[in-house]
Amino acid sequence: MRVLLIGANGYLGRFVADRLLADPAVQLTALGRGDDSDVRFDLANGSPGALTRFLDAVHPGVVINCAGATRGGARELTRHNTVAVATVCEALRRSGCGARLVQLGCGAEYGPSQPGSSTAEDAVPRPGGPYGVSKLAATELVLGSGLDAVVLRVFSPAGPGTPAGSPLGRLAEAMRRAMQSGDGELKLGGLGVQRDFIDVRDIARAVHAASLSAAQGIVNIGSGRAVRLRDAAAVLARVAGYGGALHELDQPSVRPVIGHPRVDPDHAGPTAYPYPDGCGSWQQADVRTARDRLGWRPRINLEESLADIWMEAACRI
Repeated sequence: MRVLLIGANGYLGRFVADRLLADPAVQLTALGRGDDSDVRFDLANGSPGALTRFLDAVHPGVVINCAGATRGGARELTRHNTVAVATVCEALRRSGCGARLVQLGCGAEYGPSQPGSSTAEDAVPRPGGPYGVSKLAATELVLGSGLDAVVLRVFSPAGPGTPAGSPLGRLAEAMRRAMQSGDGELKLGGLGVQRDFIDVRDIARAVHAASLSAAQGIVNIGSGRAVRLRDAAAVLARVAGYGGALHELDQPSVRPVIGHPRVDPDHAGPTAYPYPDGCGSWQQADVRTARDRLGWRPRINLEESLADIWMEAACRI
């Protein structure tokens, strides 16, 4: 099976590439902006015609799109998450390869949900920020393209490679600094939110399964269980061997904070770091569709994911 992987050098794409390369039946070609890609191509600025010519030459059976941006202004997010997907869809429509498209979406497309509920694929999406809006627009483009396509709505990724600027990454970095300096207490904020964390290696397994399946439409990829960030912090402290006290900084007048940044003495209160996905205080995936249509279930628990995050944080100098 010839597979074209777009965004192989990104956080999720690296693990998807590893998973596909372990399958002897897969012939993988990586397309991206980096020098180590098999083919260099910038989706956000490239033309559908140029991509079509490449598709006709390679003739993949499956195209997997892991490319995108999680940070930036509305214009940048739209260019990398929406315009880029429009380019992929148009190129596939023009091409004679007839490839199946596996698009990585995001749980942020749903926006805030009712605490205690599980969000299924038929929920009305109400994204709470520009990132979720840009990803939802991409999903709508894929669903309306007429292609053989599936969108995997990935909830909150965790595990090795977690970016240091993400909530779990900042949590691990704050703990590393506390241990390095010998602090007997760690002041953290924003720990009341609950998210459905799913390991990146389980996400890669889901992408692999989706590329082999006939499933179309939207499929949620998550653990099916919301975890409070303060509970994740307690687990992280245990795997790190941190014996100090964890104190929360949550205050009504302060937006959610992770870590205890340096404070300008001329300004009261800590710097604010709002949880970045615009999904409010609660998010939990209903993952029955992934089980029924992909034969997929998560295998890696959060403690293992956090242990891998800590291993990388502890090695930073």
